Amino acid sequence: MNIIQRIEWRLYKNRKKRKLKNHDMTIISSNCNGEFIYYDMGLKFMSPTINLSFDMNDYVKFLSNLKWYLEQEIVEYNDERFDYPTGMLGDIEIRFNHYSTFDEAVSKWNERKKRVNWDNLYILGIDGDNCTYESMVKFDQLPFKNKVIFTHKPYPEIKSSFYIPGFEDNGSVGVLLYFKKQFFIRRYLDDFDYISFLNRKDS
Repeated sequence: MNIIQRIEWRLYKNRKKRKLKNHDMTIISSNCNGEFIYYDMGLKFMSPTINLSFDMNDYVKFLSNLKWYLEQEIVEYNDERFDYPTGMLGDIEIRFNHYSTFDEAVSKWNERKKRVNWDNLYILGIDGDNCTYESMVKFDQLPFKNKVIFTHKPYPEIKSSFYIPGFEDNGSVGVLLYFKKQFFIRRYLDDFDYISFLNRKDS
C-alpha cells in the first residue's frame, strides 16, 4: 500500500463521512460487516453485535424475535470447534470471534444492547455461515424496513439481497472486509452503497 493509495483511501472514507446524515443508527449484523461501518464512519457502537458472528440460520431466528432474545442472558458454552469464547443466547449460539474471554464478551454485549435505537434499525446478513436458501427467504420476510443480505450471486426473487461480485465459485460471499485486488483501496463491502442505505431513515 503506497502513499498515494493511503491518501486516496483516507479521502474516500472522509467523503463518505460527509455524506452520512444518520448518526445514531443501530446496525444489527451477523458478523463484523456492521462493526467496520461504525468504525470507518467514526461512530459510536450502538449495537451489541460487535466483534462476533452467528450461524446465519441462528441469526435469522434471532432477528425473528429480536427484543425477546436481547432480554435473555448469555450462558457460557464450550464449542470445541473454536479457539475463542462462545455462548448460548436461548437456543442460539454466538461466536465471540474477537474477544479474549467470555466475561469480556458478555460485558460488552450487555453494555451495547442498552444503546439499541429501536426507531433506527439496520439489518445486515450474508449468504454464508451455513445460510440455507430457506433462511434467505425468511430473512427477506422479516418486518424490518431497512435490511440487506449480501450474496455471491444474484437472487432477483430475494428483494433484500445485494450481489457482491467475486465469490461466484465459493458458494457464498467471502470476507467482505478484505481488500479487492485493484489499485485504489476498496473492500468488497464498498461495492454496496451503505451511506445511501443508512440515510434511508425516514423512507
